[in-house]
Amino acid sequence: MLAKLRLILSLIFILALFPALAQEEEIPKLDNPMSVSYLQKNLRKSSPRLVFDQPILKDLKKKIKTDPVLQNMYASIQMNAESIFEEPLLERVMEGRRLLGVSREMLYRINMLGVVYLMEKDPKVLTRINDEVLAICSFSDWNPSHFLDVAEMATAVAFALDWTAGDLPKTTQELAKKSLIEKAILPSWPENGESPWWAYGTNNWNQVCNGGMIAASIAIAEDNPSLASKTISRALEGLPHSLVEYGPDGVYPEGSTYWAYGTSFSVITAAMLESSFGTDFGHWEFPAFKESAVFRTLANAPSGWYYNFADCGDQRSEAGDFTLAWFAAKSGNPHYFEKERFLISSDQMRKLGRLAGASMAWLSQYEEKGGAGIPTAWKGEGSNPIVIFTGGENDPQNFYFGGKGGRGMVNHGNMDAGSFVFELNGVRWSIDPGNQDYNELEKTGFDLWNRSQSSERWTLLTKNNFGHSTLTVNDSLHRTEGQSSLLSFTDGDQPQATFNLSKTLEGQVKSAQRKFTKDSPTSITIEDEIELSENTQLITWQMMTLAAVEITESGAILKQDGKMLHLQNLSHPKITVSIVSLDPAPLQLDRQIEGLKRIEIRIPAWTIKGDKTKIKVRLTGE
Repeated sequence: MLAKLRLILSLIFILALFPALAQEEEIPKLDNPMSVSYLQKNLRKSSPRLVFDQPILKDLKKKIKTDPVLQNMYASIQMNAESIFEEPLLERVMEGRRLLGVSREMLYRINMLGVVYLMEKDPKVLTRINDEVLAICSFSDWNPSHFLDVAEMATAVAFALDWTAGDLPKTTQELAKKSLIEKAILPSWPENGESPWWAYGTNNWNQVCNGGMIAASIAIAEDNPSLASKTISRALEGLPHSLVEYGPDGVYPEGSTYWAYGTSFSVITAAMLESSFGTDFGHWEFPAFKESAVFRTLANAPSGWYYNFADCGDQRSEAGDFTLAWFAAKSGNPHYFEKERFLISSDQMRKLGRLAGASMAWLSQYEEKGGAGIPTAWKGEGSNPIVIFTGGENDPQNFYFGGKGGRGMVNHGNMDAGSFVFELNGVRWSIDPGNQDYNELEKTGFDLWNRSQSSERWTLLTKNNFGHSTLTVNDSLHRTEGQSSLLSFTDGDQPQATFNLSKTLEGQVKSAQRKFTKDSPTSITIEDEIELSENTQLITWQMMTLAAVEITESGAILKQDGKMLHLQNLSHPKITVSIVSLDPAPLQLDRQIEGLKRIEIRIPAWTIKGDKTKIKVRLTGE
């Protein structure tokens, strides 16, 4: 009897454990052979070996004589490097709880100065790199309480050591390595023996912090192979927990600008590993990672705006996309290589991105090999699913539409499930209010990062559903844990996508679905099918815009930049469209956007016959 009981208890334990094991097995792995012996046997002995190695550098110097892209980019890097000599050395000046601005400036300076030194061996440049390294290594610490700051600073110092290849004074080299160990790597190993949360996290912190620790570890590998190997091993084990977030189709849940941040460090990490060990340990082949280049490309709208969902910036810079160019170099796909942007004048590019110097390594490796074009109708599923419809490269109307599901609980997420942006003729008619400065909010004590239902985060117009082109029921907030999934998608000349908003509006309606249809080259139709519950009192269809709005019998006419868009209220023509000015925004802490307004169609539940209704709105341009 006792034996049977033990068997039953064992089976219960195994069954309880199995889901956790199964879930862990679902996460693909990077190769991880790292050990002291592997490190000592396989690590390239000579510098440079971080992103650049001697073959890459030799090839770059050869190609730069004839390649206009390399010539133009290097001229911009030289101009940026020269401007650094006019700046004071960096000081440990905090902005709120962050030293991140200083760390990023250091990474920028080393990228500019370091690449110029690699190419020219100019003693003046070496002296400035030496001064920069001495300045930041004199800091009391690199702010380990906000470890992104440490990671970016460590990357900068590692590059400075590597790209000068032993030419810095021995005392500077020793101080830099000591700082990398004491101010970066050791603080990444908490005294309690547990891993820091970011080491196995699911967001950009994982990519940036693990990448920074890999750079630092390679830089000090000969001095402390045991610490270096165990730190690299932890990174290779932890990185898949963030890389899996690109799945299944390549959408970066945190939005396009955070794709640029997180992915730029994944790209740097892959490049460092490949130049140091001869392998990226599986980064390029990691499921959905290479497909994320399609997401990034499609997130750039014809107007120059991003599809700026989540905590995403509004508009891109004039310069070419250095991170996307890595995907071009790996695949040979010309759609990822923004040649025209890489050829604009240095004055237009202005201050380059802080990893632009490193990107010269893969810009020089790019060879066009063809590849799949960018689809005009695309879906990306996952924790923050989206769809994008475009008119293609030569579309005279510059049609662009982005719609999404998701939930507020996503990293950097908002209550924007069901929302959409829409552009036509170069005008963004339906907008996303975008992101706002974190530090300005944090220094007031604002609870920005809590994503529970009652969090202060959801009082902000940029974060809650009242600031997005979606549905609102009973003038209430969306359910932050309610995931809106993609139910169906069809491409073709009239692509369609349907999202299930039932969980998003849980407790307010029985069910809700939103369908987007590109029904002509100049129009998009939004159809909502809603089943009411006993709690449903008011359904509000809403659209955010900067356009001037004139109310008409059938809906409204929007005017902006000399263009016009018709909003047709097809399902409820007797309900007059209303306009709510959001300039100024409701709260002092809200992002203030000139001309912002919300177009509303407010449908009281008592006007609906039966327990179901359909809302159909068509946006048509000229």
